[in-house]
Amino acid sequence: KAAEENLAPLEFMRRYGAFEINKKIGAIYEENVPRDELDDVREDHFGRMFTRAPKPASPNVVPVPSPDGDEEGRRFVGVKIDGEIKRGFPTPSGKLEFFSRTLVDWGWPECAIPTYITSHVHPENLEPDQTILISTFRLPIQIHTRSANAKWLNEIAHTNPLWLHTSHAAKLGVRTGDLVRVETEIGYFVVRAWVTEGIKPGIVACSHHMGRWKVHENGQRQLMATVRLDHDGDKWGLKRERGAGPYESGDKDTLRIWWNDVGVHQNLTFPVHPDPISGMHCWHQAVRVRKAEAHDQYGDIHVDTAKSHEVYKKWMAGTRPADKYSPNGERRPYWMLRPLKPAREFYKL
Repeated sequence: KAAEENLAPLEFMRRYGAFEINKKIGAIYEENVPRDELDDVREDHFGRMFTRAPKPASPNVVPVPSPDGDEEGRRFVGVKIDGEIKRGFPTPSGKLEFFSRTLVDWGWPECAIPTYITSHVHPENLEPDQTILISTFRLPIQIHTRSANAKWLNEIAHTNPLWLHTSHAAKLGVRTGDLVRVETEIGYFVVRAWVTEGIKPGIVACSHHMGRWKVHENGQRQLMATVRLDHDGDKWGLKRERGAGPYESGDKDTLRIWWNDVGVHQNLTFPVHPDPISGMHCWHQAVRVRKAEAHDQYGDIHVDTAKSHEVYKKWMAGTRPADKYSPNGERRPYWMLRPLKPAREFYKL
């Protein structure tokens, strides 16, 4: 694409940001595997198809799961359906799995078929004064915090107030714009309230796109606050000293920055919640929302790392360790999705 316009790849991306690799893509699992990917094909008794043809290069670098190949070194390429080789799903069976042999083999038979799992933020697990914080709440304008260098997106959306229902706000005695404390298991952050009928009572939400910070004046200033870090033993504090503002750079638009607020960082106040099966972080938080105290300032964060470690150990106690349950001496199922997946040898216990 870049060569077609006589541009270097970086210049092309700076001009266009993104481009469409393939057009009219539908359900990938229904695609027929092209002939050039079918070399010395073997079918096993489950209808899975394996090939010696190398995986074709692609400009799309999105990671996908990688089911194991066969014992003769062929790679998994698809599944035979009604006499045709389809892409199928990136699962061990090549099909959409209602029953997961992986979960049975790794010590979780009760989760092998779709079922309801009572989460750590289920109402029966909450204290009377706790509510659920949806910290994965997203705006359609931003991409996590990775779009912080997109100046036009930042101008549109650069704050992350705490959404709470009008009935909840009335009980707390807060109105839109008031400061509130959001207290987690290990600390709290101070943010402004946004009172709305657009959220379910008993739930609060804070967009996770905002809250980037730095401890020095250098660097990007359109969506990053300058902060001060303090700590006394296990207790850490972060206090905002300066928000966004106009500055000189190679882009004249940085002199046109009119906003100061860049949102509040919340992730530091979340203890590590490793999901017992996948290891992924369980983001939803049981929190207490209170009116801010007299000395609280917007953007304040306080965390007790000793408490954080205790929460982590509690969650780890709920796992079923690989050294006891692994069916093949590996630390986790190799086929499952993992960005920047290590070589197979590093999965060995």
